[in-house]
Amino acid sequence: MTADTRIDRVTFRVPDPDHRYAAVRLRSDLPEADFFREGDDWMLEIDVGPLDRLEYLLELEHPGGERELVGDPGAPHRAPGAFGEKSVVLAPGYEPPGWLGAEPVPGETIELAPRGRGLRGTVPVTVWSPAGSGEETLPLLVTHDGPEYDALSSLTHYAGAMIAIGELPSFKVAMLGPGNRDEWYSGSAHYARALATDVLPAVESAVLPVGMGASLGALAMLHAHARRGVFAGLFLQSGSFFVPRHDAHESRFPRYRRIVRVVRELYRDAGPPVPAALTCGVGEENLANNRLMARALATQGFEATLHVNPDLHNYTGWRDTFQPHLTRLLARLWG
Repeated sequence: MTADTRIDRVTFRVPDPDHRYAAVRLRSDLPEADFFREGDDWMLEIDVGPLDRLEYLLELEHPGGERELVGDPGAPHRAPGAFGEKSVVLAPGYEPPGWLGAEPVPGETIELAPRGRGLRGTVPVTVWSPAGSGEETLPLLVTHDGPEYDALSSLTHYAGAMIAIGELPSFKVAMLGPGNRDEWYSGSAHYARALATDVLPAVESAVLPVGMGASLGALAMLHAHARRGVFAGLFLQSGSFFVPRHDAHESRFPRYRRIVRVVRELYRDAGPPVPAALTCGVGEENLANNRLMARALATQGFEATLHVNPDLHNYTGWRDTFQPHLTRLLARLWG
């Protein structure tokens, strides 16, 4: 998409002729912005730069100090998210991926719950495979936050569509439930061991699987590979590769110090070099640390490429990078 089709400047307007609100703010992954009063309306004009999409909510502050987050009733577009639906502004030339309209091969799922030693519980796994594949051993894509990834980014629809149109061979998708996400995905050695020795063996694969994850899920996939060398390739989206010079604002996260330590270790040794595709939104806070990680992986011999997409930290933005970047990675590894 060319620059002249991007959103550039956007004007927001919230009618308030009865003066119900003491303040109105834009809440998104961009810095918080305050509206200003103009007659009967609250107004805000912002420059959103090279984005194709902006997901947002409105924060309405009432005279008594009470605040509420609401969707924009004037916005024609909505997007699902991990914390509920948001309003969306789209660039004039934005189009969702074409594979969303493709007829996928039928699929079927099974549920597993291998016990993760050291995790004090089981790891829920939903395995999707093409219908009728039965006991056939197929290539495997493993993703963190799997059920949510599928619901919000249409991951299994993508898989079925790519198989149907011949872009990829038949394969399975193992969608891992997050469990204690902040603990497991923040560089936990116990989780890395359980993933390699308990979870992956429960999902049969003829070859080493490809690991996929977003945000903390990306960090956990790379960390598990560094510890155990368990993946043939990695698809890492908006990884939470925190470093103090770029991510001090994350220091309140309970496992911030461990993540910083693990990231420093990954800079030195991220495991056996494999093809790795990284994606990150052009307006994300994580972009700087993803650039550093991509360079560190390349220095270690990984075939690592960072693809910057015109979005922010959300499932729709991650979905929009499946084609071509995930497809190219899987096609290269699986033929």
